[in-house]
Amino acid sequence: MKNKNVIEVENLSKLFGDFAAVNSISFHVKAGEIFGFLGANGAGKTTAIKMLIGISSPTSGKATIAGFDVYKEAESIKKNIGYMSQKFALYDDLTVKENITFFGGIYGLSKKQIDRKRCELVDELGLQEVANSLVSSLPLGWKQKLAFSVSLLHDPKIVFLDEPTGGVDPITRRQFWEMIYKAAHNGTTIFVTTHYMDEAEYCDRVSIMVNGKIEALDTPKKLKAHYKTDTMNDVFLKLARG
Repeated sequence: MKNKNVIEVENLSKLFGDFAAVNSISFHVKAGEIFGFLGANGAGKTTAIKMLIGISSPTSGKATIAGFDVYKEAESIKKNIGYMSQKFALYDDLTVKENITFFGGIYGLSKKQIDRKRCELVDELGLQEVANSLVSSLPLGWKQKLAFSVSLLHDPKIVFLDEPTGGVDPITRRQFWEMIYKAAHNGTTIFVTTHYMDEAEYCDRVSIMVNGKIEALDTPKKLKAHYKTDTMNDVFLKLARG
Protein backbone atom coordinates (compact mmCIF):
# COMPACT_ATOMS: atom_id res chain seq x y z
CA MET A 1 0.00 0.00 0.00
CA LYS A 2 3.02 2.27 0.47
CA ASN A 3 3.19 3.10 -3.26
CA LYS A 4 -0.55 3.71 -3.66
CA ASN A 5 -1.61 7.28 -4.42
CA VAL A 6 -4.03 8.51 -1.76
CA ILE A 7 -4.21 12.05 -3.17
CA GLU A 8 -4.46 12.67 -6.92
CA VAL A 9 -4.83 16.19 -8.30
CA GLU A 10 -5.04 17.13 -11.98
CA ASN A 11 -5.24 20.70 -13.28
CA LEU A 12 -7.11 21.90 -10.20
CA SER A 13 -8.10 25.60 -10.19
CA LYS A 14 -10.01 28.03 -8.02
CA LEU A 15 -11.07 31.37 -9.43
CA PHE A 16 -12.49 34.37 -7.60
CA GLY A 17 -13.81 36.47 -10.44
CA ASP A 18 -10.85 36.93 -12.78
CA PHE A 19 -8.32 36.14 -10.05
CA ALA A 20 -6.85 32.60 -10.04
CA ALA A 21 -6.03 31.86 -6.39
CA VAL A 22 -5.05 28.34 -7.48
CA ASN A 23 -4.02 27.98 -11.10
CA SER A 24 -4.15 24.51 -12.67
CA ILE A 25 -2.08 22.55 -10.14
CA SER A 26 -1.29 18.84 -10.56
CA PHE A 27 0.41 16.40 -8.16
CA HIS A 28 -0.06 13.12 -6.31
CA VAL A 29 0.74 11.97 -2.77
CA LYS A 30 1.53 8.38 -1.81
CA ALA A 31 0.28 6.52 1.25
CA GLY A 32 2.41 7.17 4.32
CA GLU A 33 4.24 10.09 2.69
CA ILE A 34 5.00 13.41 4.37
CA PHE A 35 4.18 15.86 1.61
CA GLY A 36 5.11 19.50 2.08
CA PHE A 37 2.96 22.13 0.39
CA LEU A 38 5.17 25.20 0.56
CA GLY A 39 4.84 28.81 -0.40
CA ALA A 40 4.77 32.34 0.93
CA ASN A 41 1.65 33.72 2.62
CA GLY A 42 -0.92 34.38 -0.10
CA ALA A 43 0.55 31.84 -2.54
CA GLY A 44 -2.69 29.84 -2.65
CA LYS A 45 -1.89 27.08 -0.15
CA THR A 46 -4.92 27.49 2.09
CA THR A 47 -7.29 27.85 -0.87
CA ALA A 48 -5.92 24.60 -2.30
CA ILE A 49 -6.22 22.73 0.98
CA LYS A 50 -9.85 23.84 1.39
CA MET A 51 -10.67 22.25 -1.96
CA LEU A 52 -8.88 19.04 -1.04
CA ILE A 53 -10.69 18.60 2.29
CA GLY A 54 -14.10 19.13 0.75
CA ILE A 55 -15.11 22.53 2.15
CA SER A 56 -14.63 24.54 -1.05
CA SER A 57 -15.62 23.46 -4.54
CA PRO A 58 -12.99 23.80 -7.29
CA THR A 59 -13.69 25.94 -10.35
CA SER A 60 -12.18 23.29 -12.62
CA GLY A 61 -9.89 20.27 -12.67
CA LYS A 62 -9.99 16.89 -10.94
CA ALA A 63 -9.02 15.58 -7.52
CA THR A 64 -9.56 12.45 -5.45
CA ILE A 65 -8.75 12.18 -1.75
CA ALA A 66 -8.53 8.69 -0.24
CA GLY A 67 -10.33 7.51 -3.36
CA PHE A 68 -13.20 10.02 -3.05
CA ASP A 69 -14.05 12.70 -5.60
CA VAL A 70 -13.85 16.29 -4.33
CA TYR A 71 -16.96 17.29 -6.28
CA LYS A 72 -19.31 14.39 -5.57
CA GLU A 73 -18.06 12.83 -2.33
CA ALA A 74 -17.02 15.73 -0.09
CA GLU A 75 -18.75 14.24 2.96
CA SER A 76 -16.91 10.93 2.54
CA ILE A 77 -13.63 12.83 2.31
CA LYS A 78 -14.34 14.58 5.61
CA LYS A 79 -14.93 11.23 7.35
CA ASN A 80 -11.64 9.77 6.12
CA ILE A 81 -9.27 12.65 6.87
CA GLY A 82 -8.02 14.65 9.82
CA TYR A 83 -7.63 18.41 9.60
CA MET A 84 -5.84 21.01 11.68
CA SER A 85 -6.40 24.59 10.60
CA GLN A 86 -4.08 27.60 10.69
CA LYS A 87 -5.95 28.99 13.64
CA PHE A 88 -6.27 26.89 16.77
CA ALA A 89 -9.17 24.52 16.16
CA LEU A 90 -10.12 23.35 19.67
CA TYR A 91 -12.49 25.04 22.11
CA ASP A 92 -10.84 27.32 24.68
CA ASP A 93 -13.83 27.16 27.03
CA LEU A 94 -13.71 23.36 27.31
CA THR A 95 -11.17 21.35 29.28
CA VAL A 96 -8.57 19.12 27.63
CA LYS A 97 -10.67 16.03 28.37
CA GLU A 98 -13.90 17.70 27.22
CA ASN A 99 -12.32 18.67 23.90
CA ILE A 100 -11.17 15.12 23.28
CA THR A 101 -14.61 13.76 24.19
CA PHE A 102 -16.40 16.31 22.01
CA PHE A 103 -14.30 15.71 18.89
CA GLY A 104 -14.39 11.96 19.42
CA GLY A 105 -18.17 12.23 19.18
CA ILE A 106 -17.94 14.43 16.08
CA TYR A 107 -15.73 11.77 14.47
CA GLY A 108 -18.32 9.08 15.26
CA LEU A 109 -16.37 7.13 17.86
CA SER A 110 -18.24 5.06 20.45
CA LYS A 111 -18.15 6.00 24.14
CA LYS A 112 -15.81 3.08 24.79
CA GLN A 113 -13.46 4.20 22.01
CA ILE A 114 -13.53 7.80 23.23
CA ASP A 115 -12.74 6.78 26.81
CA ARG A 116 -9.78 4.69 25.63
CA LYS A 117 -8.46 7.32 23.22
CA ARG A 118 -8.80 10.07 25.83
CA CYS A 119 -6.70 8.16 28.35
CA GLU A 120 -4.09 7.27 25.73
CA LEU A 121 -3.83 10.83 24.43
CA VAL A 122 -3.54 12.46 27.86
CA ASP A 123 -0.82 10.00 28.85
CA GLU A 124 1.03 10.28 25.55
CA LEU A 125 1.16 14.08 25.70
CA GLY A 126 1.94 14.17 29.41
CA LEU A 127 -1.15 16.26 30.14
CA GLN A 128 -2.27 14.41 33.28
CA GLU A 129 -1.89 17.47 35.52
CA VAL A 130 -3.89 19.76 33.20
CA ALA A 131 -6.40 17.27 31.79
CA ASN A 132 -9.23 18.99 33.69
CA SER A 133 -8.01 22.51 32.94
CA LEU A 134 -9.48 24.77 30.28
CA VAL A 135 -7.60 24.59 26.99
CA SER A 136 -7.31 28.39 27.13
CA SER A 137 -4.83 27.99 29.99
CA LEU A 138 -2.36 25.95 27.91
CA PRO A 139 0.68 27.44 26.15
CA LEU A 140 0.27 27.73 22.37
CA GLY A 141 2.71 24.88 21.68
CA TRP A 142 0.72 22.48 23.85
CA LYS A 143 -2.51 23.61 22.21
CA GLN A 144 -1.07 22.84 18.78
CA LYS A 145 0.18 19.40 19.82
CA LEU A 146 -3.20 18.63 21.37
CA ALA A 147 -5.02 19.79 18.21
CA PHE A 148 -2.82 17.55 16.07
CA SER A 149 -3.46 14.55 18.33
CA VAL A 150 -7.22 15.23 18.24
CA SER A 151 -7.11 15.30 14.42
CA LEU A 152 -5.80 11.70 14.61
CA LEU A 153 -8.48 10.43 17.03
CA HIS A 154 -10.44 8.53 14.37
CA ASP A 155 -7.34 6.99 12.73
CA PRO A 156 -7.75 8.88 9.43
CA LYS A 157 -5.91 7.79 6.28
CA ILE A 158 -4.72 11.34 5.63
CA VAL A 159 -4.14 14.35 7.89
CA PHE A 160 -4.09 17.87 6.45
CA LEU A 161 -2.10 20.37 8.52
CA ASP A 162 -2.40 24.03 7.55
CA GLU A 163 0.53 26.04 8.97
CA PRO A 164 0.58 23.88 12.14
CA THR A 165 3.71 25.40 13.68
CA GLY A 166 2.94 29.07 13.09
CA GLY A 167 3.87 31.17 16.10
CA VAL A 168 5.43 28.42 18.21
CA ASP A 169 9.03 28.35 19.43
CA PRO A 170 11.75 26.30 17.65
CA ILE A 171 11.87 23.58 20.32
CA THR A 172 8.12 23.04 20.16
CA ARG A 173 8.29 23.02 16.36
CA ARG A 174 10.80 20.18 16.50
CA GLN A 175 8.63 18.25 18.99
CA PHE A 176 5.65 18.75 16.70
CA TRP A 177 7.57 17.30 13.78
CA GLU A 178 8.52 14.29 15.89
CA MET A 179 4.79 13.68 16.30
CA ILE A 180 4.35 13.98 12.53
CA TYR A 181 7.11 11.41 11.95
CA LYS A 182 5.44 9.00 14.36
CA ALA A 183 2.06 9.34 12.64
CA ALA A 184 3.64 8.80 9.21
CA HIS A 185 5.55 5.77 10.51
CA ASN A 186 2.20 4.34 11.61
CA GLY A 187 0.89 4.70 8.05
CA THR A 188 -0.89 8.06 8.12
CA THR A 189 -0.29 10.28 5.11
CA ILE A 190 0.68 13.82 6.14
CA PHE A 191 -0.13 16.79 3.91
CA VAL A 192 1.39 19.86 5.54
CA THR A 193 1.41 23.48 4.42
CA THR A 194 4.07 25.83 5.75
CA HIS A 195 5.94 28.99 4.91
CA TYR A 196 8.90 27.89 7.06
CA MET A 197 11.32 26.72 4.39
CA ASP A 198 13.53 24.85 6.87
CA GLU A 199 10.57 22.54 7.55
CA ALA A 200 10.78 21.37 3.95
CA GLU A 201 13.83 19.36 5.01
CA TYR A 202 11.56 17.17 7.15
CA CYS A 203 9.31 16.17 4.21
CA ASP A 204 9.66 13.23 1.84
CA ARG A 205 8.71 15.50 -1.07
CA VAL A 206 7.75 19.13 -1.36
CA SER A 207 5.92 21.32 -3.82
CA ILE A 208 6.52 25.04 -3.92
CA MET A 209 3.68 27.35 -4.89
CA VAL A 210 4.26 30.82 -6.30
CA ASN A 211 1.25 32.99 -7.20
CA GLY A 212 -1.18 30.10 -7.34
CA LYS A 213 1.00 27.75 -9.39
CA ILE A 214 3.26 24.85 -8.41
CA GLU A 215 6.66 25.96 -9.69
CA ALA A 216 8.69 23.01 -8.32
CA LEU A 217 8.01 19.54 -6.93
CA ASP A 218 10.54 16.92 -5.80
CA THR A 219 12.50 15.69 -2.81
CA PRO A 220 14.34 18.42 -0.86
CA LYS A 221 17.67 16.85 -1.84
CA LYS A 222 16.89 16.88 -5.57
CA LEU A 223 15.48 20.41 -5.48
CA LYS A 224 18.62 21.74 -3.78
CA ALA A 225 20.80 19.93 -6.30
CA HIS A 226 18.78 21.25 -9.24
CA TYR A 227 18.94 24.85 -8.05
CA LYS A 228 22.57 24.47 -6.92
CA THR A 229 22.06 25.56 -3.33
CA ASP A 230 22.39 24.14 0.18
CA THR A 231 19.08 25.33 1.61
CA MET A 232 15.41 25.09 0.71
CA ASN A 233 15.07 28.78 1.56
CA ASP A 234 17.44 29.60 -1.31
CA VAL A 235 15.44 27.32 -3.62
CA PHE A 236 12.30 29.21 -2.71
CA LEU A 237 13.94 32.62 -3.20
CA LYS A 238 15.15 31.63 -6.68
CA LEU A 239 11.66 30.48 -7.65
CA ALA A 240 10.00 33.56 -6.18
CA ARG A 241 12.29 35.82 -8.16
CA GLY A 242 11.47 33.96 -11.34
